[in-house]
Amino acid sequence: MGKNKKNGFFTNLWNDIKPHIGILGALIVLCIILTIITDAFMTPRNLFNVLRQISVNVFLACGMTMVIILGGIDLSVGSTIAVSGCLCAGFITKVGIPAIPAIVLAVLLGGLIGLVNGLIVSRTTIPPFIVTLATMNIGRGIARVYTANKTITISDPIFSFVGTGYVFGIPIHVIFIIIIVAVTGLILSRTQFGRHIYAVGGNRQAAIYSGINASKVTLFVFLLSGLFAGMAGILTASRTFTGQYSLGEGAEMDAITAVVLGGTSMSGGVGTLTGTVIGCVIVGVLNNGMNLMGVDSSWQYIVQGVVVLLAVFIDFFKKKGLKF
Repeated sequence: MGKNKKNGFFTNLWNDIKPHIGILGALIVLCIILTIITDAFMTPRNLFNVLRQISVNVFLACGMTMVIILGGIDLSVGSTIAVSGCLCAGFITKVGIPAIPAIVLAVLLGGLIGLVNGLIVSRTTIPPFIVTLATMNIGRGIARVYTANKTITISDPIFSFVGTGYVFGIPIHVIFIIIIVAVTGLILSRTQFGRHIYAVGGNRQAAIYSGINASKVTLFVFLLSGLFAGMAGILTASRTFTGQYSLGEGAEMDAITAVVLGGTSMSGGVGTLTGTVIGCVIVGVLNNGMNLMGVDSSWQYIVQGVVVLLAVFIDFFKKKGLKF
């Protein structure tokens, strides 16, 4: 009996990984190349640093995976990081609210942004791209106004622990990654809500005819995306001990890149969290490797853009039934 359960576990694990053998192979090749080019890459300190760097993107990408499977897009997650990070810093430093309540309030503010996105997208025919583009600019403006374009420094030990602490020798970021991936994985694979996300993304009209409340599903998916982005904002601010309006700039691109690299279709209905996690690692390793090699930040943007375009083309050819 125990042997069958063990075999079943490995069978399920293989079934999850099998569709992503290609991207997993690309990750391995990338790691080998970076190990040869720079001695600093394959060191415990740098690998833990990569995990810290990808933790924020994992939070964003988990929410973005659900949004894109639904057939939408959320461009506001980067500015949500700035809003939650800056306001949390202000709550602690300016208002004097204790760290834990301040963190909870800031995360809820992220959820509020997601709720606004969800309400507009679910109750109108305005494309998610336009809605979240607008809230992206609004959020960035709120962060600028609140901070008066200045940096808010935080010295609270509890808040700092969230970004730099260790639990039994394990960086707390690793624990956060495991928790958020586990929660998102359960939502997508073990709940009726998760099945509804795939159904609405695959064919919204058919999902509605089958009795699924597509508007409600859309609302909650964007709400979750906002909450995850709010959490990412806390991680970002606590890691740098500051709240500044530039937090999260370009973070939405990293999240979208990771999700698309992981095989989630931009047209909705198709995608796995396993692929997204691998995509996050690839984005993190690529960024880390370019930093170690001293690649100019301008070129890093170009490389990321090329990677996104390549991933989208692969998705396009897959739909056409073409192979490389």
